Amino acid sequence: MTLRFLHAADIHLDSPLRGLDSEEAAPAGRIRNATRRALGRLVDLAINEDVALVLIAGDIYDGDWPDYRTGIFFAQQMARLTQAGRQVIAIRGNHDAENKMTRSLRLPEGVRLLDHRRPETVELASLGVAVHGQSFATQEVTENLARGYPPAVAGLLNIGMLHTCLEQTGGVHRRYAACTRADLESLGYDYWALGHIHAREVVSENPWIVFPGNLQGRHINEPGEKGATLVTVADGRVVAAEHRVLDDFRWARVTADLTGCNSEAAALQAVAALLSDALAAADGRGLAVRVTLAGATALHGALAGLPEKLRAEARVLSEFLWVEAVEQRTRPAAESALAERGDALGALARRIAALADAPGENLLGDWPAQLLNRLPQGALPEGHAIHDPARLLARARDLLLARLEEG
Repeated sequence: MTLRFLHAADIHLDSPLRGLDSEEAAPAGRIRNATRRALGRLVDLAINEDVALVLIAGDIYDGDWPDYRTGIFFAQQMARLTQAGRQVIAIRGNHDAENKMTRSLRLPEGVRLLDHRRPETVELASLGVAVHGQSFATQEVTENLARGYPPAVAGLLNIGMLHTCLEQTGGVHRRYAACTRADLESLGYDYWALGHIHAREVVSENPWIVFPGNLQGRHINEPGEKGATLVTVADGRVVAAEHRVLDDFRWARVTADLTGCNSEAAALQAVAALLSDALAAADGRGLAVRVTLAGATALHGALAGLPEKLRAEARVLSEFLWVEAVEQRTRPAAESALAERGDALGALARRIAALADAPGENLLGDWPAQLLNRLPQGALPEGHAIHDPARLLARARDLLLARLEEG
């Protein structure tokens, strides 16, 4: 007997795509509806691949709905699945925990949302499958939920559903329902359908422990392909867990090394080539790119107008391409030449560079705070270098070295 099921998580339906709010050329509809189109593609995949079961491991919604249209759209998509004979089992995560969802909507028959008070087991005898899982009761679930899960049901393929950080201790994801691989392995399940971590990861293949990643990237820190995992079961054993790309909009980072670039036209050409490659890799999707300018270049002090020109260049390449931000990490071309000099000027240049690269403890003291206190609130944007001592020192280094070069 061969069985297929889909494992998805972290849909965050109608969550806004952050970072393009001020980009006038970016079509609001394309951006606003990206999560809906990704969910629609998930349903299409389930129907076209003839899967028997769809599992959603938490964070269907990004908090409570602003209005009923979000819930209605989800219910409509689930109805497409159940009308096609597919069953759906879901759990709530930290974003759509029981206490956060104040609105209610009846889901179609054939869609099962597991309880938040204790782990539930759903036996699907016709499929030879037992699904175990528990929803979040509140957003701040810090206890190890896996320890309360029941042992495997003999004679069935056992699947565990859990919204968890697993053993991750850092990064952008909060520590919710933390547990260990050993906790999961001890239960004897065949497949663990996890959610919460937005990057796809196959933690283990024996047993299978999988984070499918989120369905649609929502900001620059969620780059690359996004989608769900298509699982194939043969003779009661998981034989494959394949990533299927479902995102509608994509994020990417590119770094342009401007070393040796002596004209703005050459810099624009170098970045345009990178943008063109990124656009091709997006395979027809909308794409937002963060560009980092790096390298030692004579243009270092003359790049202030480049971001707007790059945005115009992107619009020429494609109506679906946007430059989300431009970060300048270049250095003056004269830096290395100055540092190699054997006179007092060279020694000063080396000292300036060393202080910026490895500043002593509290080198700046409370000077940044004093300056901020003297300025009107909001006078400097949140991303200004004054909020980041390392960036501030790097900019000071570049200005000083440029002045030294000028004599």
